[in-house]
Amino acid sequence: MSDVKSVEQLVEKHAQLKKEISKVIIGQEAVIDQILLSVFAGGHALLIGVPGLAKTLMVNTISEVLGLDFKRIQFTPDLMPSDILGSEILDDSRQFKFIKGPVFSNIVLADEINRTPPKTQAALLEAMQEKSVTVSGKRYELSKPYYVLATQNPIEQEGTYPLPEAQLDRFMFAIQLDYPSFAEEVTVVKSTTGVQVEQLQALFTAAEIIEMQQLIRRIPVADNVIEYAVGLVAKTRPNTDAATEMIAKYVDWGAGPRASQNLILAAKAHAAIQGKFSPDIENVQAVAIGILRHRILKNYKAEAEGVSMETIIKSLF
Repeated sequence: MSDVKSVEQLVEKHAQLKKEISKVIIGQEAVIDQILLSVFAGGHALLIGVPGLAKTLMVNTISEVLGLDFKRIQFTPDLMPSDILGSEILDDSRQFKFIKGPVFSNIVLADEINRTPPKTQAALLEAMQEKSVTVSGKRYELSKPYYVLATQNPIEQEGTYPLPEAQLDRFMFAIQLDYPSFAEEVTVVKSTTGVQVEQLQALFTAAEIIEMQQLIRRIPVADNVIEYAVGLVAKTRPNTDAATEMIAKYVDWGAGPRASQNLILAAKAHAAIQGKFSPDIENVQAVAIGILRHRILKNYKAEAEGVSMETIIKSLF
């Protein structure tokens, strides 16, 4: 099948996915779009919001309609790395046997990831980057496709540990969830306080998702679009010639090269679901806030003056 035909099929499948997900998740269109872009581009996503906004339900629903294995890890202050990766035990024949942990799945929901100390958070680093884990010196491959979809409570809440920058950088998107509108909340209450349970249909197989990721990578990108994405990231770095006035004033730390790579991959996916065969600058701008939000560190002046990360990123356009 030609790539042109494959992109047309992706547009249809994306519309079907959104329709199927909407049976369970009311509203949150922009959030679902960014999670799906992350899946299509082969990246991980971090969902940020207060408890009770259906973050866990959203990830569970998406994994079901994608037809992928799903495991949930509830991150708590006493969680250990072995609770995530697995551990070796002595079997009946006195031989060491590796028991796989919940990280061995297609989609791993790391629920409230910032409620566990950094040592345990770091257990996911190799899995997210290398798609493998190493236990007692032995390397184990993870099944593909592989995604970590993590949820995070606002860091101002009690009992939270900020995620290390190295871990944040491995998430393609950081997605901010807001409260639903009044009308959406009325619909949520109506649909969740009765006896009817929606049946979801799996629309993909694991092999089809891998093919889709390969399709996204094959999409060509013009040099000027790549240069625009790299230039956008370069502007986020204070104390450099490319830094804008707002960045120099309000930012302590800018984004690294992984941000440029993710901007292009996400822009390709964004273009593909619109039926376009190559991304343009508008596609890069459309995904920039989710890609850059967690890779830029605001300073105290920005916090004191109430300057939002969205305002800083939009100023770069």
